[in-house]
This record gives sequence, C-alpha cells and structure tokens, in this order.
Amino acid sequence: MSFFSGPVVSVRDATIFQESVPVLSEVNFEIDKGELVFLVGRTGSGKSSLLKTLYADLPLRLGEINVAGFDLLQIKRNEIPLMRRKLGIIFQDFQLFSDRSVADNLFFVMRATGWKDRSKMRSRLMEVLIRVGLGSVENKYPHQLSGGEQQRVVIARALINEPLILFADEPTGNLDPEVSDGIFKLFLEINRSGTAILMATHDHRIIQKNPGRILQCEYGKVIDNTSGSVQYSGMD
Repeated sequence: MSFFSGPVVSVRDATIFQESVPVLSEVNFEIDKGELVFLVGRTGSGKSSLLKTLYADLPLRLGEINVAGFDLLQIKRNEIPLMRRKLGIIFQDFQLFSDRSVADNLFFVMRATGWKDRSKMRSRLMEVLIRVGLGSVENKYPHQLSGGEQQRVVIARALINEPLILFADEPTGNLDPEVSDGIFKLFLEINRSGTAILMATHDHRIIQKNPGRILQCEYGKVIDNTSGSVQYSGMD
C-alpha cells in the first residue's frame, strides 16, 4: 500500500447532488487510514449519491472534498483514473463482464490502471484471488459462480492496486445471511491490514454484531455517530 499521511477522506461543508437536486447538505466528516465506517440511511436518503461523489462518478459542485490527496472540486477528467487507482469500489450488483473469465475481468482492470507486465499481472491476480479465498476460479465465468463467490471476485478486483480505502455500496445486499457474514469477515481482514472502508449497508445484523462508527444519512444531513449506535427507525 502506498504511503499516505492525513485523512484518506476529508469532507467540508459539502452539498451532494443527484442530477440537479441537492440530497445532502452541510456534510462534514473525515475518514482516517485504517478506519471502518458504516454508512446507513433509508433508501433515497443520499447514501449512494455520497459514495458516487467520493469516487468522482458524480461531480462535486459545492464544498470541499479531498479523497486520497485529490481535490474533487478541482479534479480534471483525466485525473479521475489516477485517483481511482488509490481506491477500491465494490458494488451490490457485482458489475462483472459476463462474457469474460474471472481472470479476464481482473486483467481488464489492471490494464485500465496502467499494468503492462504480463507476469506481474498474473502474479497479482493469483495474490488477490487467494486473499479472498478463491484460488482456483480464474478460468471460470461469473455465471458458474455463486453470488458469494462473485462478490469475492469483486472484492479481489477492488484490491488489485492496494487501495487506501474501499467504498462499498450494499456489498451484502443480494446475499443470504450466512454468505453475508463470510463476506463481512473478509472486509474485517482487509481493514485490519490497514485499508480504510466506508460501507453503505442496510444489514442491521452486521452493525449490531460489529459496533463501530456510523455515518447516518437522515433528513438531508449526515450525522456522524462515533458511539457505535444507530436509530434503526432511520433505516430500512
């Protein structure tokens, strides 16, 4: 993991938009290296829009956000891929190429982020697959894997460039409880190795079993709850 000092994410007086509609205002928080933070709130409360703004899929229009050393108010389009090399992004719906093997899905990301040496790519491929407990699936296609295995491939993909932080949007939302627990255990192992994680979730069980810092989107604001409790009436 590359050296980095200071908060991995810093948000100051930001307004988060979905298209032209502000969904969150006066947003202020920081995430330090190695922190695990849950992002909660009702459907439509702005969780996904906040995450998309943090990894520059939605533009920042008002306020200040710095992610992995990049100023998102000033960032140029050609700088976004450079920033994303320092991030891992994990989606609920996997977003794997169905017509490509697991290996080719991961090689695609490597090539897109500047990898060129085939032997190093192959070595890194096996490292990340073994890390997520999938040492023998590189030649399989997504449809040949269970939902839990597909999510592990997505996590492996996110780990390729040794990210400073993982942004995870409902990573256990489509999985049954037993599989969800295994996936979250993997997140904990990744977090203990020094990678910060911001995880949007509706999974009350995970939060109850793993109390920690919570950012709660509610009534157009983000409440920073450092006590590890959450008002479940504010969640789906």
